[in-house]
Amino acid sequence: MEYKREALLYEKLEKNKVRCNLCYKRCILKEGQIGLCGVRKNEGGKLYTLIYGVVSSIALDPIEKKPLFHFHPKSLALSLGTWGCNFRCVHCQNWEISYEKLTDETLSMSKFISPEELIRMARRYNAHGIAFTYNEPTLWFEYTLDGSKLAKKNGLYAVYVTNGSITSEGLQLISQYLDAMSIDIKSFWESSFKKITGTKGINKVLERAVEAKEMGIHVEIVTNVIPGINDSTKEMEELALWIRDNLGKKTPWHITRFYPYLKLSHLPPTPVKTLEKIREIGEKVGLQFVYIGNVFGHPYENTYCPKCKSLVIRRLGYEISEYHVKNGKCEFCGENLNIRE
Repeated sequence: MEYKREALLYEKLEKNKVRCNLCYKRCILKEGQIGLCGVRKNEGGKLYTLIYGVVSSIALDPIEKKPLFHFHPKSLALSLGTWGCNFRCVHCQNWEISYEKLTDETLSMSKFISPEELIRMARRYNAHGIAFTYNEPTLWFEYTLDGSKLAKKNGLYAVYVTNGSITSEGLQLISQYLDAMSIDIKSFWESSFKKITGTKGINKVLERAVEAKEMGIHVEIVTNVIPGINDSTKEMEELALWIRDNLGKKTPWHITRFYPYLKLSHLPPTPVKTLEKIREIGEKVGLQFVYIGNVFGHPYENTYCPKCKSLVIRRLGYEISEYHVKNGKCEFCGENLNIRE
């Protein structure tokens, strides 16, 4: 099976070098070199993706798991990921695929799924859309672009669950086929961003979130709150204000509980009181939909109308037991809830 395809979004430089323009790191690669992501290679002065259609993980998930709470609630997304990542997050839950180097052994553990087969599978399992997730979807951009085009053609939605590292060029190319993005804003300060990801560039992530919103893509923000790293009241208040001022007060913000994992196994789980305090900060600055995640059964898994305060969506984990939304509005008072149905 041929997994290698010439990449999109690169430029040729002198001496057979190339510059990848897919993520904000914009790696310059000599002949034979592989990018920091581990899956894009300069061969003969051309850049190639090495993972077109190479699937490491696939499952049928509720869209709420992404998490996307205001985008086609109760729908199912055929969710899939590949190998590698351009970040090295010290607490990565999917490190088995994101940290893995691409080798013949890795490929032997993979499944090749063409974009056409992906759509057939979505239909077979009664999925409402496709979600590129589990690792950074930007890495296999060519495949996600082709898959999103076919999804749109077949009446399915397409979603990115992303660290927000895609370049403006990449986002512009896929934007007309991408319906929603769950963007992981891991921190607001560069210092904590680097501690978490091993790299700099939070401003680039923020820029892409704004650009996605301006393009009409549905955007929800996720922040995993890690004790002693990004849990300060000041940093989280600054992030809440930024979301309000740049994405809008109706933008969902998911503040999720950290659990000890990988290189941060020595830390305790985030105290629920810390999450509740940050949620209060978000609400105080004017954000209308601040959710607490990774705390099963917490009341702020639910959606409440900001105007009449009625409970409009009751959730328990990823399951919805009450739903009082019609055409994206509260059934009780008609308030716009910024929910795409």
